[in-house]
Amino acid sequence: MVLTSEIPTKEDLVGRAADLVPLLRENAAWSEENRRLHDKSVDALADAGVFRLRVPQRYGGYEADTRTLVEVATELGRADGSASWTASVYWIPTWMTCLFPDAVQDEVFATPDARVCGTLSPTATATPTDGGIVVNGKWGFITGAWHSQWQEIIAILLDPDGEPAPIMALVPMSDLKIVDDWHTTGLKGTGSVSTIAENVFVPRERVLPLGAVLQGSHASAANADTPIYRAPLLPVAAASSVGTVVGLAKAAQEAFFERLPGRKITYTDYDDQRAAPITHLQVAEAVMKVDEAQFHAHRLADLVDAKGVDGTPWTIEDRALARADLGAVCKRAKEAVDIFATASGGSSIYSDVPIQRIHRDVEAVNLHALMHPNTNAELYGRVLCGLPPNTLYI
Repeated sequence: MVLTSEIPTKEDLVGRAADLVPLLRENAAWSEENRRLHDKSVDALADAGVFRLRVPQRYGGYEADTRTLVEVATELGRADGSASWTASVYWIPTWMTCLFPDAVQDEVFATPDARVCGTLSPTATATPTDGGIVVNGKWGFITGAWHSQWQEIIAILLDPDGEPAPIMALVPMSDLKIVDDWHTTGLKGTGSVSTIAENVFVPRERVLPLGAVLQGSHASAANADTPIYRAPLLPVAAASSVGTVVGLAKAAQEAFFERLPGRKITYTDYDDQRAAPITHLQVAEAVMKVDEAQFHAHRLADLVDAKGVDGTPWTIEDRALARADLGAVCKRAKEAVDIFATASGGSSIYSDVPIQRIHRDVEAVNLHALMHPNTNAELYGRVLCGLPPNTLYI
């Protein structure tokens, strides 16, 4: 299958995302209550081309760079953290799909606006068999599983003729069982359920060694010279994720200032919260933190994009910096949202006031194993001190 499409500009794609804000906001409460995205939100994201951003142009995709992802996700995050997070998670396994042999990509992208969910956790095992592998196991936190056609999985290959090794594979969702176990306090609308494989056969062509993928090696001939597919996985994943976090911080800022005019500070003589010096200090600090979060997000995206274009090698310091920028975005965005939430008063705990959902969503993001500010800062500091990284996920 070979398609061609005119690739929209970054400005056009960001504008499309901004146009979705009212609809996504309208559906956010339903998505949270039902623990998955509203079908209308998914359809709107598809119609806007959001699921095509990391798809090769030959399949009708846009081959968007990571700076575009950051700015699109920022707009989506202003509307609904769960919708933005789900879109950004789809971008990562979709990009990973583009590392597989071209015939495998033909199969996956034969579905218009194909959605691939996935994970980086090797919580399953695989054994060799004629023509491929057989997989058994369970994966958690599978964002967007309800609306996906494929899942990218990670498993440990138990080969009797060699050492156990992690592999990455593509499996149709029809081969997996979904466990409806997503009962959480944050990012509730993402539908990040668990999935189970029971003696699932995966043909050899849909299996890649994870170690090679983490180092930037892949099996696609058609994508070999395309800049966006030349970067290592972890910097790509980091840059794909941060726009949602910036969007949540901006959403908190907008929500706070929308409610600010005429609000009193109860049990004080401030009839207008805007007149209180504490408010001036709070909003100044919070807005600066939003700006700082955006700076780190853009620096990360620009690093990934620049190296993809010029082809310069990634050093360990570059990779650690990508993780550090990811953590910095999360930390500063959460700090900003914390300030806005603290300044929003007791009435903000009502479920129809957006700040409470934004607060819980940004907290959930900061607890993610790959996004946790402390984990990322420690890794960067370790590398700066001349020690080797203590993780393969770099």
